[in-house]
This record gives sequence, C-alpha cells and structure tokens, in this order.
Amino acid sequence: MKKILMLVLVIVLTVSMTACSTKEGTQSDSSNITTGENDATNNAVDAVKVQIGFENSLSEPVGQALLKWQQLLEEQGDGSILIELFPDSQLGTKSELIDSMLLGEPVITLADGAFYADYGVRDMGILFGPFLFETWEQCWALTESDWYAEQSELLEEKGLKLLASNWKYGERHTMTNSLVETPDDLRGMIIRVPNNQIQTQGFNALGATATGMALNEVYQALQTGTIDGAENPLATLYGRRLQEVAPYLLMTGHVKNFTTWVTGTAFFDTLTPEQQELLVSTGREAGLYNNDLVDQYEEEYLQLMLDEGVTVTELSSKEVDQFVEAAQSFYQKGDDFGWSDNLYETVRAAMGLN
Repeated sequence: MKKILMLVLVIVLTVSMTACSTKEGTQSDSSNITTGENDATNNAVDAVKVQIGFENSLSEPVGQALLKWQQLLEEQGDGSILIELFPDSQLGTKSELIDSMLLGEPVITLADGAFYADYGVRDMGILFGPFLFETWEQCWALTESDWYAEQSELLEEKGLKLLASNWKYGERHTMTNSLVETPDDLRGMIIRVPNNQIQTQGFNALGATATGMALNEVYQALQTGTIDGAENPLATLYGRRLQEVAPYLLMTGHVKNFTTWVTGTAFFDTLTPEQQELLVSTGREAGLYNNDLVDQYEEEYLQLMLDEGVTVTELSSKEVDQFVEAAQSFYQKGDDFGWSDNLYETVRAAMGLN
C-alpha cells in the first residue's frame, strides 16, 4: 500500500512539473510574437499627444473644425502624433496656454495678432485694429504677403510657431443688455473684450469702455450687470448663450477676425519633419472646412437669435463711416503700441491697397 502511495505521489509531482515547464515555455515563446493589434496599441501609447486648448464650445464652427483637424491627422498620419481637444477653457486661459508653450509643453491654442503684440511682436497687433479690413480677400492677401512672413519669423524668435493662419473666426459684432441704435449709444458702456491691450484700446476708440475678461466669465458678468455687453462673432455669441442675458445685437462688424493656431517652437522642434508637415498641412486643410462652416452658419445664427427675441440693429452706411472715422484715432497711437513707423500704410500696401 505504501509503495502504491509513493508511486502516485511521484506521478502527480512529475505531471505538475511538466505542466509548469510547458506553461513557462509557452509564455517565453509568445513574448517574442507581436501582432498587428499590439503594434497599434504600442503606437498609441508612444504617440505624441498634442493638446489643443480653446475657449469655445465644440458646437461652434471652430469646435467642429477642430474635430475635423483631429480626424484628418489620424487619417493621414501613421499614428505617431495625435490631437486631444479641450474646449471651454478646460486647459486654462489663452495667456496661460501661451505661457505653457514657452515652457515647451505640447500645447496648441487659438490666438491672434493682439496677443502676439503682448508677447513681443508689436506690429502684429494691428491685425486686430477696428475696421482695418473691408473684405476677407484683404485678410488672405495680407497673410500671404512678405510682411506677414517676416512677422511670423519674428514670432518664432520669441518662441511661438504659427501652424495655420487661414481660419475665419468671423466678423465681430456687439451684444448688449440695453438697446443700442447708434455709435453714440455705446458711449460709457462697459464692453467685454479679450484680455489684451490692442483689443481694449481698439474698442475704446469706438466710444465704449472696454474691459478684458475670459470668455467663460462673460455670461455671469452680464447677468450680474458687471458689464453691459460683449463683442464676438455670431457663432461665439450664440454658442455662449449670451442672448439670454444681453438681448440686443448691434451689427458693428468692427473686426474681420481671422485667427491663427499657434504652438511653442520648443515643442515643434521636437517633432520629426514628417510630423511637422502633417500637423501644419492638416491644420490648414481643417481651416478651409472651418471657413465653409462659418459662412454657412452665420445667417443661421442670426436667425436663431431673432427667433429667441433678440433685437438686431443694422448700421447705416453713415453710421459705419462714423465708426471708421472714430477708429482712426486708434491707428494714430502707434507709438503707444510700439509699432514701426508708418505701419498702417505698410499693412495697407501689403494688402494691395493704396
């Protein structure tokens, strides 16, 4: 009986050791096999993840175009670089994002000449001057000019790389919490603008008192009476639901606002040439998609506002002329902004104007 028990124990032990040996051998062999699925997982883990932070909602044309940019990058790339979107100021204010770029963070944000002026390329501030452009064609002519290329190079020396400059943000109009029918009615009203010197002084020139404020704070500020109005394109005004607290729209169209997407040169230089080209080319392609959306929805946003009870006031040609005349005081303050001599004339010449 004892011999039988010993034999059984020997057999069990032998089988157990064989099974363990077989299992370990199988694990060792399989560790050298990499499937296509594992490749994709590894690429996703190793991919450069670029964070795009912006103030707008995803429902706005700019948000939809960013989704398009994200899609184009994934479709045309090899998975080594991906875009992550953070709407509604989730990553911080525009100034905070630009500061993080200068520290080398993989961040992109929407910005424009007024902000670049604050970061040392003073002449770019004129791009946000009131009534500088009469048509969108003048905007694109300027972005393709030698003057704009020179300014972009100066910006790179400051640590900021422009990725795309062909995005329409829209014509900027003014919403207020009381009726405004003429330029004189704006006088003394506190109007929110983005937090930079150029846009503050530009709107001051039109007669109002401008105050810088983050976009995500505007609704409450209007609701509490801290400010009397805000200016932005129709898509943004409606997207932030400002008509609920400021039911009067003055169609000033004081800025034809083309915008840019910018990242830090320190981060951009870490990308391969292929990744750099892909990020730039898809950004510009998405810009064309954005512009179609802006054109398509501008009338729809206006009609939505009318349907929700907004009082819309169009300016007469005489009233537009009054605004244009008032805006000239802004361009005469070039020394205050650190502009080059005769910058206004230089920019108009770059647009092909006299």
